[in-house]
Amino acid sequence: MSAPRIAGLIAALTVVTAACGAAPATETKTEGGVNAATATSAADFGGLDKLVEAAKKEGNLHVIALPPDWANYGEIIKKFQEKYGIAIESENPDASSADEINAVKTRKGQDRAPDVLDVGQAFAFSGAKEGLYASYKVQSWDKIPEGQKDPNGLWVNDYGGYVSIGCDAKKIGTCPQTFADLLKPEYKGKVALNGNPNKSGSAFGGVWAASLAEGGSLDDIGPGVQFFKKLKDVGNYNPVESTPATVEKGETPISIDWDYLNAGYREQFLAKGLDFQVVVPTDGVYAQYYAQAINKDAPHPAAARLWMEFLYSAEGQNLWLKGGARPVLMPSMTTEGTIDKALADKLPPVEGEAKFPTEDQVNKAKDALAKTWDAAVAG
Repeated sequence: MSAPRIAGLIAALTVVTAACGAAPATETKTEGGVNAATATSAADFGGLDKLVEAAKKEGNLHVIALPPDWANYGEIIKKFQEKYGIAIESENPDASSADEINAVKTRKGQDRAPDVLDVGQAFAFSGAKEGLYASYKVQSWDKIPEGQKDPNGLWVNDYGGYVSIGCDAKKIGTCPQTFADLLKPEYKGKVALNGNPNKSGSAFGGVWAASLAEGGSLDDIGPGVQFFKKLKDVGNYNPVESTPATVEKGETPISIDWDYLNAGYREQFLAKGLDFQVVVPTDGVYAQYYAQAINKDAPHPAAARLWMEFLYSAEGQNLWLKGGARPVLMPSMTTEGTIDKALADKLPPVEGEAKFPTEDQVNKAKDALAKTWDAAVAG
């Protein structure tokens, strides 16, 4: 997903592998003669109830790269199956956004192609440019903020969060509150990212947040690279990829990751006696959302569209919130009173307002990291 999902997440989703034979490239039409593969809204089916009927007739939804411990995906999948009686075939939960895009391309015309995608922003942009996604606008489309959706409905941001610092307080003592704190000598060998930022979306976000803390901008990720070089030079940077397992073992007691992941780990760790504290650093406020898209050649096009409707309903959005993620419809749901306030109140506090990079800024940052990170930090 925004480059790889976290490899080695604790829980594993039972994978039901779809049939491997190629499916004929035929139109999927409802009893009313609607071509589900080209429907751009529930209204094209005659309303949500008719979409549900068409999706149930297909009976399956094929997904990949959806780890059950990522933003509450395990429960989201379970609730969708229970609500609609549609079986979700979940393959390779720890795959990356790049793997999803590759599966769309290489499995075209096969019934094991992914119906839907959950990808990082850069892959939302590139997949739309390559013509891989279907245009579809959910019923709550008008409530989704501008800048968080493709104008033609090719992709829509769904859930996300802020770069945060997670810290095992029992092992660390005084936990860092800012990026500047991470340079303190007491954190020698203790500060880790969730992977290499050239591959990992959360690590990419971590470097960008550090850049903002160091006076950089969405046009310049360079100061973030230099920050981690300094962190390495003083001996504080730990190159081990941070996961729940490495935190629990004490290998990566300070973990820079999305706040919803760190907050989710905190819940796991409480039962194991760890005091895992999570803070969004005030000197580097950076947020990112993950985007949903429908495969233009989805083998189950009606089920794919129903999945989108579920995710962008109040029920689906509150399920993201239960996983510690901030749903894209949170502002309108807060106004309407449909947000789960108890869950919203548990989110780590944030000072300042996040700005979101444009496609050009994302591509520029990716190019800069590809040219500089390994030599400065990983080498």
